[in-house]
Amino acid sequence: MRLIKIFSVLFILTTAFDGHAQTAQINTLVSGNKVSIRGLSVVNNQLIWASGNNGNVARSVDGGKNFDWIKVIGYEKRDFRDIEAFDENTAIIMGVDAPAIILKTIDGGKSWKKVLDDSTKGMFLDAMDFSDINNGVVIGDPIDQRVYLSKTSDQGNTWKRLESNDYANKDGEAFFASSGTNIKLVGTHIAFVSGGKSSRLFYSKKWYDIPLLQGKESTGGNSIAVNHGDAVVVGGDFSKDTITAGNCVLINLGKDLIFTQPQTAPHGYRSCVIYLSKNVLVACGTSGVDLSKDGGKNWELISKESFHVVQKAKKGESVYLAGSNGRIAKLID
Repeated sequence: MRLIKIFSVLFILTTAFDGHAQTAQINTLVSGNKVSIRGLSVVNNQLIWASGNNGNVARSVDGGKNFDWIKVIGYEKRDFRDIEAFDENTAIIMGVDAPAIILKTIDGGKSWKKVLDDSTKGMFLDAMDFSDINNGVVIGDPIDQRVYLSKTSDQGNTWKRLESNDYANKDGEAFFASSGTNIKLVGTHIAFVSGGKSSRLFYSKKWYDIPLLQGKESTGGNSIAVNHGDAVVVGGDFSKDTITAGNCVLINLGKDLIFTQPQTAPHGYRSCVIYLSKNVLVACGTSGVDLSKDGGKNWELISKESFHVVQKAKKGESVYLAGSNGRIAKLID
């Protein structure tokens, strides 16, 4: 574990939050190391956990002024593409490819216990989500023509695989481990989005075709955000990350799902989307960061900086982003 002092670069951008003209700033807290960060969990305004490749985990307890970088002993070559943190000491990280693993720490990253280990041929985990401190779900690429899903009800200490014909997938359809956000546990409902030759939404035990770019290994849905009866899915084509067509769909989660496309789409491929409030959303990807203040109908490019993932504090208002080169930043309105 080593301590990296933070340096700061401000990108001052003109935009609007909730209808009031303000200046949005993306404040880069740390950057410059060779870590690709795709896992990000923000517990509160001060407590940030992140995970990446080469066995790296980062933690800040002071709102990003300082980060501890932790190398997970014995897993120095693993790619931890998602993380779920519960407090200053407790977090879960997901190692993607075979053997697919989930590790848990209860001492701030000093030691890790393996809580899931699956060496099934073809295993590749993509994302996790927790609806509360106890209940969570992890998704992986299809095994034997079924989506891999496992659930936990004890804060990730044990996991049970879910097997149902409901989870049958199409040929060439899989999932992107791009930001740990292609699955949501909404009460008792599991919602997730797929990509590849087909791009679909699974919600309330049903599959729905969605109007996103699809047909290639690099196309389809990457991230889903849910806010009560509304949802937004983003994606596109990560191999052509400036294409604006087919990269976002708005969803009304009523009895009959209604899909609409934005009037002004995000400005390229987007790997992650979150709600800041009912009307304000942020989406990020390798070609930039977009803001919507009307529920996703219109998006404004606020930065061309590349980020993989964005998250809002579970208890608080702070918003952080992370990406390649060990970059972690804060969105300031």
